[in-house]
Amino acid sequence: MSLIKKLTSKNKQDYEMAASHIIDSADVESFKELVEKDDFLFDFIKNNVAQRLENAVNSSNYLNLIKFLPYYSSSYVDIIAKSLSKFENADLNANLLEILNNGSNEEKAYCAKYFSFVTNSEVSNILKNYINSDYEPLALNCAEALAFQGDRDCFNQAILNLSSDDDFEVLSAVKFLVAFGDKTAVPDLFKAMKNSSLAENIAAEIPYLDNIFNLLESDTDNALCLINYIIDGLGEVTALSQVFDYQLYDILGCLLNHLSSKEAVILLNAKEKFNTLTENDEYLYDEDKNTKNEIYDIKKSLNSLDISNLNLLADDELVEDSDFVFTAIDLLKSEDKLLNLLNSSNQTLVLKALSALKLLGKMDRVDKSEILSRITDENIKSIIMAL
Repeated sequence: MSLIKKLTSKNKQDYEMAASHIIDSADVESFKELVEKDDFLFDFIKNNVAQRLENAVNSSNYLNLIKFLPYYSSSYVDIIAKSLSKFENADLNANLLEILNNGSNEEKAYCAKYFSFVTNSEVSNILKNYINSDYEPLALNCAEALAFQGDRDCFNQAILNLSSDDDFEVLSAVKFLVAFGDKTAVPDLFKAMKNSSLAENIAAEIPYLDNIFNLLESDTDNALCLINYIIDGLGEVTALSQVFDYQLYDILGCLLNHLSSKEAVILLNAKEKFNTLTENDEYLYDEDKNTKNEIYDIKKSLNSLDISNLNLLADDELVEDSDFVFTAIDLLKSEDKLLNLLNSSNQTLVLKALSALKLLGKMDRVDKSEILSRITDENIKSIIMAL
């Protein structure tokens, strides 16, 4: 039996021997092999392995962990950094500061995580060099470490960056703020989400700062928008397995207990999304059994709902000032309300409503010339002329 098989087995004698060997002998090749298997091991197995490795670390062998730093894994970064931090000393700090300055991105990412457990007067200025790193584990671990060090300069700058005209700079700021871990950023994150063309990407990050149930309690309307964007992004922006992180089955059940027009739109949107996810093999093909079962359970729950009642409620969101109007247009077939939306000052919304009426075969009820006379965006005008 290979060492990795022993490490992941249920036999205590085998896995304790394997873990001790890897740490005691600084078996870099075995650790590298373990990291390479990250995508093929279930999370509970990786959690077990991490605990077994941590248990094998002691005052005689902890420095051997430094030899593992070239092989980064999100599954083992916490136990390596935390295990090292238990034996913090001046020489170790100096060594890791040197690696943080001059090591590979992978090594730097481990060292940054170490300084989210250990305070140091020198580290903040080094961490700030990497908060915009293209290697995301390094950037995020630096954000977390800066929060631990109590340095808020980058936090304040990230809040300002949420107002950038560059959506990718905004998304980078969102990820920094979520990793920093200060929940006071949530209102600014919501504002950025609603103003961005990458709303689904931003929405995917926010629940890792504060869970959706808390957000529903503290800021219901924005939290409902968040849920709707998360649903839109499933399978496209976010992995389907993240339904567990978001507790989406329970969240959707919670919406049923507070049913209004907004919740109705979200539930209708979710029903359509989960039907799509299960009707196209491309979405579920590579997913594990637990994820597939969860997706089908959510679908079953949604398909049991009274759709006629949801449609009646959701119809109230077909108004210009609704945060859910674009979703409602895709889901509902309310001619008169779609016609009313043609009077909107939002030219994108006018185009969306016109496109919906076109699909319904109701363009004969539209004065296209009058609408075109009010459109100033040349791209939108060209699309309308082609309808």
